[in-house]
Amino acid sequence: MGAALRTRLPELGRRMAERIRVEVDSYADEALIPFTSLRESCEGNADLLLARFAFGASPDVGAAQQTGRLRAEQGVPLTDTLHAYRVGFEFLWSEMVDEARRHPDVTDSELVAGSSEIWSLFGRYAEAVAAAYREASAELALRREARRSALAEALFTGALADRTTPREAARQLGLPERGPYTVVAASVPDPGQEPLPGIETALQRAGVPSVWRLLPDQQIGLVALAHHDAETVGLRELRRRRTRVGVSPRFDTLRDTPQALRFARLALAGLPGDGPGVSRFDDNPLAMLVAAAPAEASRLVEVSLGPLLELPAPERARLLRTLGQWFASGGVAAETAQRLFVHPNTVRYRLRRIEELTGRSLSDPTSLADLGAALYALRLLPR
Repeated sequence: MGAALRTRLPELGRRMAERIRVEVDSYADEALIPFTSLRESCEGNADLLLARFAFGASPDVGAAQQTGRLRAEQGVPLTDTLHAYRVGFEFLWSEMVDEARRHPDVTDSELVAGSSEIWSLFGRYAEAVAAAYREASAELALRREARRSALAEALFTGALADRTTPREAARQLGLPERGPYTVVAASVPDPGQEPLPGIETALQRAGVPSVWRLLPDQQIGLVALAHHDAETVGLRELRRRRTRVGVSPRFDTLRDTPQALRFARLALAGLPGDGPGVSRFDDNPLAMLVAAAPAEASRLVEVSLGPLLELPAPERARLLRTLGQWFASGGVAAETAQRLFVHPNTVRYRLRRIEELTGRSLSDPTSLADLGAALYALRLLPR
């Protein structure tokens, strides 16, 4: 049977391909799988199978592996690829049975044995197809991820190649071509550990496309604010991760991504304390200025609060706390006293003491600005 059918390989390959195109939807797309390619694949697989029956050749899954890799590269679903193989095996077995009827010397027991053999071979071929498909898919995924990572890095650093425009980069990264966008920077607790695990998937489910890079000290992301509540959704997802995050102002063109990354990092650096939190650059520009120029901010503290900082620790802490609460109370001594659980006259005395030590009047707008900025810098800067 096998030898007789091998003489008809071109015809069998064509008919098998036609059957598959009728029964498997994705194989009917000429743009996805050209008929010539499918026919050649069918003919090659059929030749190896028939050689097994005609000459007892060892099973050769090379063609199956090649098909599995090709279909993965073409983007054909694995289920459709395996379905096509089943259709092909059924077609070939049907042809073998028809050929056997022309040969009276072929017994029923030989047909039964042949049936068992061909379906055993189908299992082997299907395993080879699936293994090659998954291997190729993994390789393709790695290449796509490497490409995405390289494009994201180019956006963050401003190093897009001349042949890749921001529009093309956006398309390949799955981002809209125009903003608004924002950049996020999150502190990495340990090298290689994501502080925002699953953030890209979570945002994608909410209709917020993004792309992320994990660096040794930070996880950075470019987020497209594609709909009116995208920023609210994004901030909610960031806060759920319970880590330290800085967020840049909005911007409209991808060419501004490097500057936005700098703003996000400044927002992160300006986040007070050591615990988790989300700091947006636009929420506190003064904190961003302190973070951007720590040396200058340290000098501001020294010049504005130097004599106060030289006091013994208890008095220094008491006066600094009073000044901070006075600013928080809008300069109202009575409200400051309520916050501190002291008499308003005590607050007024402490404020006069601060004026004497610093040489700055709390009724002078310029002095107020100096003291307020210095007090804020003192909270943010490392001791």
